[in-house]
Amino acid sequence: MPEFQRTQRMSQKKKKSRKKRIFLWIIVPLLIVALGGAGYATFLLKKAESVVNKSYKPVNTVSKRKVTVDPNKDNISILLIGVDESKSRQKQYGDAIRSDALLVATLNKKEKSVKLLSIPRDSYVYIPGKDKFDKITHAHAFGGPKMTIETVQEMLDIPIDYYVKVNFYAFIDVVNALDGIDVEVPYAISEQDSEDHHNAIRLKPGFQTLNGEQALALARTRHKDTDIMRGMRQQEIIKAIVKKALSIKSFSKHTDIIQAVGDNMQTNMSFNDMKSLIDYGLAGSGLTIDTLNLKGEDTYIKRVYYYKLDEENLEETKSILKAHLGTDSTIIDKDTNSESTDSETDSTADSSSDNN
Repeated sequence: MPEFQRTQRMSQKKKKSRKKRIFLWIIVPLLIVALGGAGYATFLLKKAESVVNKSYKPVNTVSKRKVTVDPNKDNISILLIGVDESKSRQKQYGDAIRSDALLVATLNKKEKSVKLLSIPRDSYVYIPGKDKFDKITHAHAFGGPKMTIETVQEMLDIPIDYYVKVNFYAFIDVVNALDGIDVEVPYAISEQDSEDHHNAIRLKPGFQTLNGEQALALARTRHKDTDIMRGMRQQEIIKAIVKKALSIKSFSKHTDIIQAVGDNMQTNMSFNDMKSLIDYGLAGSGLTIDTLNLKGEDTYIKRVYYYKLDEENLEETKSILKAHLGTDSTIIDKDTNSESTDSETDSTADSSSDNN
């Protein structure tokens, strides 16, 4: 076989692996429960239920569904919100914390398939709660998960049934609970830590074991390459986390991981809702996961950088997600939706830095 074909096949296999690892990250605690030994599975189930109940935080959004969704039998969508939240940023910005990563997952129950859409943080979109166009990362600063959900619904014209929000500490605590992860550092890194202390984390290139703060620095840095490369690093880090989490045998490690996620997560999914996802995770090779990305171009408006989405590609993406959810006949038309308002002001978000 020619070398270029061998390389191409290896690349395709790696991409498929990364896609599945990204989705598994959503349900790592539950998969550990499902795959754990029978001797303490019941205890872990109760532990997971306890931390999920503590994380439960419903939001009062305008639903695009005509009927109530049941994840045990219906196709659903989940918005994953990663926020650049830390103690130092809470002091500086209060609740006006931006989203650092947005990922929409649509799940088709019958097909056991998942569509994953990454939304660039600087995408120039309409934010209905503010009645203006802005970076989508600012939607969370303006109105938290509620306004982020409504903005994504407006942008994609699909219902967002659930959200899961995690912060820096969830990432750090999970890695530390695993006693670190083994990853490749591509080049020398000098990066701030989770509390924004400049040059607090210094890494040399090479394959090595990183603790939580070091792994976060590797995931966040983008000074020497592109956002695409940043995304690839994050995929490899997530892959390392899941591999380590599913390989450990220690009972205490399992409980520590579940606790770490629960302490730093907010979601409107109940524990029973989350358990419905295990079917997807246990489908193994039968699970089909496709990733989607939004095309666009760099642009400046009044000397501020934005990522301007390609309208044709956006419409194609909407059609794909609608077909996967099967929502064409089950969503409310835009014209019949009541407008949602929010009392948050946008001054903090507009003035905050976009360095990370």
